[in-house]
Amino acid sequence: MTNLGQYLSPNRKAPRHSGSKWSRFKKNIFVSFLIDLLVIVGSALVLSLLIKTFLVRSFFVPSGSMLETLQIDDRILVNELVPNVIPIERGDVVVFKDPGGWLGEVSTQPQNPVTAVADWFLSSFGLTAPDSSQHLVKRVIGIGGDHIVCCDADGKLTINGKAINEPYLAKDAKPSDKTFDVVVPEGSIWVMGDNRPNSEDSRFHGDLPSKGFVGKQFIVGRAFFITWPVAHWTWLDNFSDVFKDVPKP
Repeated sequence: MTNLGQYLSPNRKAPRHSGSKWSRFKKNIFVSFLIDLLVIVGSALVLSLLIKTFLVRSFFVPSGSMLETLQIDDRILVNELVPNVIPIERGDVVVFKDPGGWLGEVSTQPQNPVTAVADWFLSSFGLTAPDSSQHLVKRVIGIGGDHIVCCDADGKLTINGKAINEPYLAKDAKPSDKTFDVVVPEGSIWVMGDNRPNSEDSRFHGDLPSKGFVGKQFIVGRAFFITWPVAHWTWLDNFSDVFKDVPKP
């Protein structure tokens, strides 16, 4: 006969249920997953921040001064190792901060709070550049020591006495309608837009303290790839063949 007392005794331990073990197991798996996910996401964000700070940044093109090479609002990637680690070269397309007085007053349009927060967050990791309108994008024509003259009898630029052909110029654009004869100081560059008739570049800032030159301390880096729109995807050429026969200063 079954002894009911053994089941009713207050000292008897309740039988263990496999369900409670499974619940604890699932909870531990979920916690481990969350921890791993946070570590992965955190590592990715830190890596993105390091890349943005020391290696690559994204900018958009604010004007048409680099047509046809770059279209207005193109998104470009910029190698920040140039010029401090990798030397700058003639023909490079560079992004640089205003050396002083080139841009004049930069007007900023108010943003709604959501857009402002999104821009701030994405820009922290180099995915957008809301300050692009405070930077300039031009092509390097001369580096430190170069003697640049416009123009020779054939209407071409000469660098250290060597005339160059410029295939990157916008359609029907002349090398320059403005004459100049300059020697680039060491540690500086002379820049010009590919759309020469519509580019406020080194030629037009000789009356400023910078004398139209851009010191290396203002250079953010070299643009090397168009990322947006997709139809514009391409590597940016520095046309090294154009400058290969230019003699040293």
